[in-house]
Amino acid sequence: MCAFQAPTSEQSSVSNEPVVNDFAFSVATPNGSGSQTSNNVLVQTLFDMGIPVNGKNLFPSNIKGLPTWYTIRASKDGYTARRATTEIVVAFNGATVAEDVAALPSGGVCIIREDVAKIAPKRDDITVYIVPVKDLMKEAEVPSAFAKRVENMTYVGAVAQLFDIPLDMIEASLLKNFGGKQKPAAMNFAVIQLAYDYFKDNIEKSDPFRFEKMDLTKGKILITGNEAGALGAVFGGVHVVAWYPITPSTSLVDGIISYKHLRKDPETGKSTIAVVQAEDELAAAGMIIGAGFAGARSLTATSGPGISLMAEFAGLAYFAEIPCVFWDITRMGPSTGLPTRTSQGDILFTHYLGHGDSRQFCLLPASPEEAFEFGWRAHDLAEELQAPIFVISDLDLGMNNWMADPFEYPDEPIKRGKVLNAEELQQFIADHGKWGRYMDVDGDGIGYRTIPGTDHPMAAYFTRGTGHDEMAVYSEDSDTWLDNMARIKRKEETGRKLLPQPIEDYDSSKSIGLISFGTNEPAIIEARDWLTSEGVETNYLRVRSLPLAESVLEFVKKHDRIYVIENNFDGQLNQIMRIEYAEHMANVKSLALGDGLPMAARWIVNSILEHEG
Repeated sequence: MCAFQAPTSEQSSVSNEPVVNDFAFSVATPNGSGSQTSNNVLVQTLFDMGIPVNGKNLFPSNIKGLPTWYTIRASKDGYTARRATTEIVVAFNGATVAEDVAALPSGGVCIIREDVAKIAPKRDDITVYIVPVKDLMKEAEVPSAFAKRVENMTYVGAVAQLFDIPLDMIEASLLKNFGGKQKPAAMNFAVIQLAYDYFKDNIEKSDPFRFEKMDLTKGKILITGNEAGALGAVFGGVHVVAWYPITPSTSLVDGIISYKHLRKDPETGKSTIAVVQAEDELAAAGMIIGAGFAGARSLTATSGPGISLMAEFAGLAYFAEIPCVFWDITRMGPSTGLPTRTSQGDILFTHYLGHGDSRQFCLLPASPEEAFEFGWRAHDLAEELQAPIFVISDLDLGMNNWMADPFEYPDEPIKRGKVLNAEELQQFIADHGKWGRYMDVDGDGIGYRTIPGTDHPMAAYFTRGTGHDEMAVYSEDSDTWLDNMARIKRKEETGRKLLPQPIEDYDSSKSIGLISFGTNEPAIIEARDWLTSEGVETNYLRVRSLPLAESVLEFVKKHDRIYVIENNFDGQLNQIMRIEYAEHMANVKSLALGDGLPMAARWIVNSILEHEG
């Protein structure tokens, strides 16, 4: 029994009728064997063929040799959620072959390397194709130092020949993967060609699956959510990035490093973005809060364990009202948990992060497009609300390749919020008789601030995490404390309207409503179509920020039954709703999973049909 379990599939039967552009296959290999390049090439090629495609990586944490799986789903209908059933497995790992073969539905396909085939369980109801990896690699002219990593290209050649993927498009994808470098691309393609020719000359195809060119990806791009968020932050004017590496957030900062050349000082030609690897998460949080106080747009990227360590600093930023941005690319907890599995388990903790009475502002992206948008918008919101903004993504969105529309350049000027220069400060004092950092003259809970170095004798103030009055003067007076907390509460209400509002699909004739957030979206889109075919019509609201917008309660009130669908164990969005809407939750049912895998439509459909009777 291996310590790292394979993903489960529901057993079903595959028809003998042709299946074109509507199936999924899983590639099982040892971690660190070079399969990432092979899998990326397959996904890129299918995308270039115009076929809607999504690739999901399931990998162990940091231990070379442990099992890894990569699932590629093609859907002629454009669905991109994980499928509960995988019709084809590329079995290149002897440690998991028993589970991989057992997971196949009747009529499925197993593409297996010859040494693994010797220990694989026998099934008469599936098609088996054996890849003679050892013999093919003897023919290949590959330096011994690269042989082990390049041998995965044999399954690329097998898949290409069996399922009609054009070799010239495979070659183009390889070249793209290697950044246009001919030598490594040619070495890998030679192995693909050998496997392709072997299958063409020696193997008789006996399965119904094939790919065929479409035009449904025209004008789209392939990108990970972390890359999209990084690009958004660069376009949003980030100046200071401080972080400590942690899976699955590190590639977001790697993305900023890759894109920071897009913002250069016109005189020096150097990037205006400073990236600092801190000694730990606490230091990273302190750095971005200091930068935010100084007037720079700042961010850090981390995951759940890092958010835990940053809790005290997050409370300081909340109470001292300092703009900064935290990206939480969520993985599975508690504790270290499953560090390379996906989850939506941080929203409850993060929303209330800090000591005492705090409600942090959170953005909940569902796609690369929103990761990009929230990447720049988070900095505007941080300065407008004078508060930390948490962008809560997850491993599935952050580290996997997704199809997306090209990003729209921000068409709004950068919003600095209520910042006073020397002249504006002088006018403020003339109008109000004084200026205090935490004075609320507009009734929205947000004071006017100055940036250190403002050339005015009244511009300086103390920033503190202890009790203070509207002039930023230390105070332990109870009435002053209550006045300050009431003002911050007004800011929370202001934020409800400024933050991204829910996206709603509503028809008054339907009595069942679905509420969710984040990367459950693809599975819910597919599940709703599936439910309609079963005679169950639904409305849908996707939450995009916390605190909850007023329209969420309105949506609840308009339905006989509400299902809150989320990918965590405790139903955390449902809990937040119960805190906010206690007297309106009688018709609300929590559907929470939290199994470490991206949400699948089948689970949603089965869960709702079970409750609907």
